[in-house]
Amino acid sequence: MADDGPFSLSGKTALVAGASRGIGLAIARQMAGAGARVILAARSEDALEKHSTELRAQGLAADPLVLDVASLESIGAAVESAGPVDILVNVSGTNVRKRFEQFTPGEWERVLQTNLHGIVELTRLVGARMIERGAGGKVVMIGSLMSLLGLPYLSAYAITKSGLWGLTRVLAAEWGKHNIQVNLIAPGFIITDLNRDMWQAGEMLDWLKGAQANPRPGTPEDVAPLAVFLAARASDYVTGQLIAVDGGYSTTRIWPFEP
Repeated sequence: MADDGPFSLSGKTALVAGASRGIGLAIARQMAGAGARVILAARSEDALEKHSTELRAQGLAADPLVLDVASLESIGAAVESAGPVDILVNVSGTNVRKRFEQFTPGEWERVLQTNLHGIVELTRLVGARMIERGAGGKVVMIGSLMSLLGLPYLSAYAITKSGLWGLTRVLAAEWGKHNIQVNLIAPGFIITDLNRDMWQAGEMLDWLKGAQANPRPGTPEDVAPLAVFLAARASDYVTGQLIAVDGGYSTTRIWPFEP
């Protein structure tokens, strides 16, 4: 049982959107371990049931919730079903990697609806309820290095993740008076199902060794502890921030010089 220290989530309910795998699942597991009742939300009902059952078998509080962030109807129904939420974690996302001029309208729509428009609606509905309850709250956005930087063939993805960073700053300003903190985590090169094949290439791993201070790709478990911190009382005076979990990619470079 988690204690009531500044990093505890005991007594809190956390809704993790995109919790069926990868970063979202790692965050859900660690928040449950910190004492929260975690609502694992995503489209994959079978995966959610499996992971929720595993957490409950460990004596933790976890419930599955079917949520499709590409559907406004699904978002509304999920928010009604979830009930009072203290912590919202927005992880849901997809990606299409191709040249900008080759994107189809359908691809644009799918990426923007999943990564941005649906997240905006979910945050709007959950945030309104947090304000109405008057008990404060935490919103943790999962952005990307594309919230900060530009890499080729990620135009649609970059638009959505840049949009989340802008929304984070504005909501932090608007909702601070309600004791709601809003922050964004920018994961770097974290291996998940969305990019696993790309990182099988030896040239990608060789490139990374010369691109950032920590020469390895990250894992979802590297990201999750920061989400727990940003959901806990320990971060009550932290809001409107982008924090990169990227092995130093956004701030460092490696060169062959040795003194």
